[in-house]
Amino acid sequence: MNPIIEFCISNLGMGGYEAMQKLEEDPDLDIVEYGCLDHCDLCAETLYALVNGEVVTGESPDDLVKNIYQYIEDNPMF
Repeated sequence: MNPIIEFCISNLGMGGYEAMQKLEEDPDLDIVEYGCLDHCDLCAETLYALVNGEVVTGESPDDLVKNIYQYIEDNPMF
């Protein structure tokens, strides 16, 4: 089972799209895009994604990608 990375479509418009594109190149990740993830305050402030249901943030698209991989490494699914 692959880690599930969830993106809010509103956050994608704020720069998260670039991060999502990079992550989609990894066949070991499942990327899902939703209309809203109900983290509106966070969404307005920074780039973020849910990784297996947990919030991961980043200052830039590259930072978000780095932090997502770090979270996955620090929190193995098995």
